[in-house]
Amino acid sequence: MVAISSSVGSGAAGAATFVGSNSRKYNYFEPRGKRATHYEDVTVDVQPDPERYLIQDWIIEFEGGKGGGAYQKDNTAALSSNWHAFRAPDQEWERTHYQRQSKTVTMVQNVISNARKAGAPAAFDQTWIRVLQAHLGAWKHAEFGLGTSLMQAQRYGYTQMINNATLTNSSYKLRLAQDITLYLAEIGMDIDGWDDELGKKSWLEDPIWQPTREAIEAIMGCEDYLEQYFAINIIFEPLVGELVRSGFFMQVAAANNDFITPPVISAAEADYERNLANAIDLMFLLANDEKHAGHNRKLFQSWIAKHGALADKAVQNLQPIWSQPHSKPVAFEDVRAVSHERIDQILGELGLSR
Repeated sequence: MVAISSSVGSGAAGAATFVGSNSRKYNYFEPRGKRATHYEDVTVDVQPDPERYLIQDWIIEFEGGKGGGAYQKDNTAALSSNWHAFRAPDQEWERTHYQRQSKTVTMVQNVISNARKAGAPAAFDQTWIRVLQAHLGAWKHAEFGLGTSLMQAQRYGYTQMINNATLTNSSYKLRLAQDITLYLAEIGMDIDGWDDELGKKSWLEDPIWQPTREAIEAIMGCEDYLEQYFAINIIFEPLVGELVRSGFFMQVAAANNDFITPPVISAAEADYERNLANAIDLMFLLANDEKHAGHNRKLFQSWIAKHGALADKAVQNLQPIWSQPHSKPVAFEDVRAVSHERIDQILGELGLSR
């Protein structure tokens, strides 16, 4: 919708007129459904765009920047005929996000507290204790790295809808890193000889984890915010994230007398399903854009090749972890086959392939 200058003759906010200018109802944007949802009311156009309803330039400017305002379309190589078309399927905004996070944290804390009261950590298999210290302790750094990357990415999104989806994604990853940190610290108080530093040492020095570090640091180093968002949710998570969380810790823990770790980790899988749905919806719009579909598909394929190779290398190096516990209820090759099927399904929804 094009803004029309009013008789005020000013570049100030409110100087432009459009359908709904004098209405108290939110009818200045086109809702996805018949009626605007609460999520749309509090999200769409909260970040103003001078191409839509205002006649002044961007309200926020930064010294030494590229010029033209705080938000630039060329912060990503992807192109769109309408950046404002995206709506997050989970319809999450500040209030609903805080509510969901609060419930998750309460659940995790209750699980840990009740398990400790029952003396559950004392029953853990001794070899499994070492696995938790070294490898779950290392994995929290992976989650933190992904969360930090998404925190950086959300700053550059062109619309509030894109930024919200990226920021809540970041929040979930950082919460999981915190959940794991607190979980290991608490059960460590019940286990003799517990080493809180082993996870960090493994992350920095163990050859098993170095390709995973490389994959995450490559994502963190991207200057394109949509490449970061794409690489994490479309590539790294199905190939590496789910492989480690669901394919190892959630399946192997119980067989080694650990019934606490699975529920602590399980919240992350629900988080990813929402984040994945958001990412697919956004990338689908770009991959099928009426003007720029060809450009975007070619760009996405380059991201798949780049980050897919790093993720494959990370997965191959993680294989020895599956052989370390005493009880091995699941084989690495079976888990990896599931992850390959998963990413093929995700890419297939976008009309892409490896």
